[in-house]
Amino acid sequence: MLVREEEREKHGGKPVKYHGKWPFHRAYGFQEPVSVALSALNLAIQFHGWVSFFILIYYKLPLTPSKKTYYEYTGLWHIYGILSMNLWFWSAVFHSRDVELTEKLDCSSAVALLGFSLILAVLRAFSMRDEAARVMVSAPIIAFVTTHILYLNFFKLDYGLNMKVCVAMGVAQLLIWAVWASATRHPSRFKLWVAVIGGGLAMLLEIYDFPPYQGFVDAHALWHATTIPLTYLWWSFAKDDAEFRTSSLLKKAK
Repeated sequence: MLVREEEREKHGGKPVKYHGKWPFHRAYGFQEPVSVALSALNLAIQFHGWVSFFILIYYKLPLTPSKKTYYEYTGLWHIYGILSMNLWFWSAVFHSRDVELTEKLDCSSAVALLGFSLILAVLRAFSMRDEAARVMVSAPIIAFVTTHILYLNFFKLDYGLNMKVCVAMGVAQLLIWAVWASATRHPSRFKLWVAVIGGGLAMLLEIYDFPPYQGFVDAHALWHATTIPLTYLWWSFAKDDAEFRTSSLLKKAK
């Protein structure tokens, strides 16, 4: 494949995709070394963000008499962190060795994270604290995401359909956060705006693809790079939100 591309380049031809994928130069046995490295960095940043959130919630902020957190969205952020780390782990594995199993695990992990992120956006933006309301919102999204994952794994791994589903869920949650950021007086709404705008711009790299530069860096790899600072900022917002809500609830309790 790479030999064919070298011949094509000599004759002035442009790179083409093979089975829907760009040809990459391997390094140390990795099929897409840049994407692997950036996926690993994203995994590290997610782990750091989740651990720092955990320490803040349980060791720095006050707890209720029953040793529970005052912050009503603690469990949601824990699930988000676990799903995020799961995604970046399988992303690194997939870009290391592209086979059917790793591709399905990568796609499924991405869909699961996007689906849950949409749930998180709805529940936080609309301040849903009642369990019944949370279930009513979450159930249809979980059902849709589960159905889509089963379709990809056991019927057809449709790249076009999966991209449309992922973009739709991504745009939906960005719009929800944007509307909430414009309406709320949250002290960290600036961080939220930066994350929303940055996330929207980063999404363009997934939509407007281009061949890998020097056989190593394509649009998807650049998307991996943009998510590193955005992830750090996102967890910073989550911690600020936990502090803000805890402080507000303690003031009301006095």
